[in-house]
Amino acid sequence: MRHPAPSPSQTAGAAVHGSQSAAVHGSQSAAGAAVHGCSVLLLGLVLAACGVSPDDGTPNDPFDPGKRPPPGNYGSGGSGSGGMPMDTPPMCDPSERRCGHEFVYQGSLMMPLSPDIDHVELHGDYAANGWTAGNPMTFDGKVYRVIVPVPWNGKVLYKFRLVYKNLSDKWIPDPQNPEQVDDGLGGKNSLLTGVTCAKWTCAADKPMCSGPGMPGAFDWRDAVLYFVFVDRFYNGDPKNDMPVSAPNLDAAANWQGGDWAGVTKKIKEGYFTSLGINTLWLTVPMDQTDGTGLGTDGHLYTAYHGYWPRDLTQPGRRFGSDAELKNLTDEAHKAGLRIILDYAMNHVHKDSPVWQAHMNDGWFNPLGPAGNPCICGSAACGWDGDKAKVCWFADYLPDFNFANAEARKYSVDNALSWVQKSGADGLRLDAIKHIELSWLTDLRSRLSTDVEPVTKEHVYLVGETFSGDQNLIRSFIDPCKQLDGQFDFPLRAAINSKILMRQGSMKDLIDFMDKNTGFYGSGVMSTFLGNHDVPRIIHFAQNTPLWNDPWVDGKDHNWTHQPGLVSEMEAYQRVAVAMAVLLTNRGVPLIYYGDEVGLPGAGDPDNRRFMQWDGYSAGQTALLGRLKKLTAQRAAHGALRHGDRTTLSFDNDTWAYKMVEGTDTVYVAVNRGDGDKTVAGLPTGPLHDPLTGETLTGPSVSIPARGVRLLLP
Repeated sequence: MRHPAPSPSQTAGAAVHGSQSAAVHGSQSAAGAAVHGCSVLLLGLVLAACGVSPDDGTPNDPFDPGKRPPPGNYGSGGSGSGGMPMDTPPMCDPSERRCGHEFVYQGSLMMPLSPDIDHVELHGDYAANGWTAGNPMTFDGKVYRVIVPVPWNGKVLYKFRLVYKNLSDKWIPDPQNPEQVDDGLGGKNSLLTGVTCAKWTCAADKPMCSGPGMPGAFDWRDAVLYFVFVDRFYNGDPKNDMPVSAPNLDAAANWQGGDWAGVTKKIKEGYFTSLGINTLWLTVPMDQTDGTGLGTDGHLYTAYHGYWPRDLTQPGRRFGSDAELKNLTDEAHKAGLRIILDYAMNHVHKDSPVWQAHMNDGWFNPLGPAGNPCICGSAACGWDGDKAKVCWFADYLPDFNFANAEARKYSVDNALSWVQKSGADGLRLDAIKHIELSWLTDLRSRLSTDVEPVTKEHVYLVGETFSGDQNLIRSFIDPCKQLDGQFDFPLRAAINSKILMRQGSMKDLIDFMDKNTGFYGSGVMSTFLGNHDVPRIIHFAQNTPLWNDPWVDGKDHNWTHQPGLVSEMEAYQRVAVAMAVLLTNRGVPLIYYGDEVGLPGAGDPDNRRFMQWDGYSAGQTALLGRLKKLTAQRAAHGALRHGDRTTLSFDNDTWAYKMVEGTDTVYVAVNRGDGDKTVAGLPTGPLHDPLTGETLTGPSVSIPARGVRLLLP
């Protein structure tokens, strides 16, 4: 639910219709949906690196113009591999060390590589869920490859899964490895032993309360999040399409048919895996009103967004059944994806049975007199302060009174029931500043006692506080008692302003990010460029931005003069640079559905157009390819997910920095300018750019206009 901030320090009103088991050791696996092209799975300590995508380094690559030499073998390697010499080895016990080892499948005389193969996966015990989820391998034209961390000087059992275009599969041991052991099912597993390396990483310490005492539990700092706006994503079952018929209701504000069956289909096809996504945020799952409501812009809206809940105990009939939601989660888990459910706890719609039963017994805050009702953002009740917890978002959305213990328990029980029956791994909590803090502490306590001992996993709670006030955002973060993190709206504003719109200097962005890093303590923040409450990011990146304020709501182009598909390549290149900054720094980076292809759109609801699945322009194809390469490198390097950042050089348009975790070091250089730039301060000697396949020589390198380089020594 949006509660927008027109400036980095103040909030203002908004339209009320916004948002705010598997086979092991070689048996047949339900894991591994079809994966086309480069793909990445990030599963705890399982990190797959790949580099094939539509942005494949050809001379006409719009992100890296000019002819380049063919890529060489620059992997971090396995036993004895090095890179930059270590001055001081990381301080961790050998049992915690991890070496990047490259697994290669090149076929055999008895089973040569065949064009009938759709993709190949690595499976094994190198990670807690390595057998069930596995890691997709990248085809380089000759062989399939993947690099994953394996335990130092340990033993690893593994197999290759060959998936054919007719969807049949075969599980085979490594033809190039003679070391094999029985798999207990009449077949063989390959055995890898004794891997050591000069350049290792340490198994990362998880933040407090993120799963202590839970072996193999997911580290949420490794998440890459994708917001699936269910109604606008993919229609998998037209039988549950139920658009509302009402006079003056525009199609953009009506139900459009997306559902859980559609999301499940895309999971099984491998779409999210191909993007390097490992976590999905799904729209509010509960049943919504069939009615319409008037927005602040005078237009009618339906509840397609999920924030007008009617029956809190039932699934949304237009999305599917409880069984279909559970199936979605099960298929996601098989594919190595985690699920976060959007949960709207602040209010219900007036159609709700719980409102009808408790409107007069203290479960809900009073609306107030007809002449001066307590509507959020009105003269009677603003968006902030004490009134923020008792105001109604609209006169048809009764506001829960969570100071009432019975109402609070009912709501917390309901939130737990959705986690338990769906199998979800986390919750995105809507409009967190509008509820009593006791609701949040009760929820965290109940998750700790009722859910986590069963799942052996920490339930990630991420909140939405649409504000530029960092102190307000931080006040709700405590992974042990409250939220694990929040969406970082101030960081979004800074990156959109400085990179997409080219306002101020890169030094301004550096200063902000240096102060922002660590500001939220042990919180695991979600970083993002766009979401469902702001205009589509591609329009901020245009040569002449459609808007010049990152906090704008974009509703001036909602119903007339709606923006079309952006044609200029420069806009897609700038979005790729901004995504590179997100994906090479700490946090849980969020991709809003459609932003991977520069989907156009003004404010809500124009920023919620139906997902585009084909017919991509050159700019869209290039952006999609670059995103895949960036997520691949984030997966391959712990330094990019939870390393320390040090600035090496900068000027008005460029920024070079290094990310370091243990012996893992990645150098990043970005250029928002419209001309090629030379960046200094890098190491002397050869530097490999996995985004382009080039090898450059430091300490100075050239960065293309609106370009980025990732550099590995």
